[in-house]
Amino acid sequence: MTDSWISVSALDDIPDDDVIGVSVNGHPIALYKMDGEVFATDNVCTHGQALLSDGFLEDGEIECPLHQGKFCIKTGKAMCLPLTDDIQTYVTRVEDDQVFLRLG
Repeated sequence: MTDSWISVSALDDIPDDDVIGVSVNGHPIALYKMDGEVFATDNVCTHGQALLSDGFLEDGEIECPLHQGKFCIKTGKAMCLPLTDDIQTYVTRVEDDQVFLRLG
């Protein structure tokens, strides 16, 4: 995959301190807005294959709705059992109230 920026969402479509799911070139991505910043990770839990966008965002961690494992949304690090594998994170930028994601 080449290194490119892709428009993925309007900034206003992501609620403050919450998460939404989007598809980027057929790949499920979770977008988070926390303290005015936007973060992006894979949207599928590495443990139970649940959508993280159906989970709960609190204190910079997304809780999987299936088995309550948590990931850090900034680093993708698995924070507790039953999670053992981290999730992929992506670089984001906001320009003219549009959120862009860098793939590559």
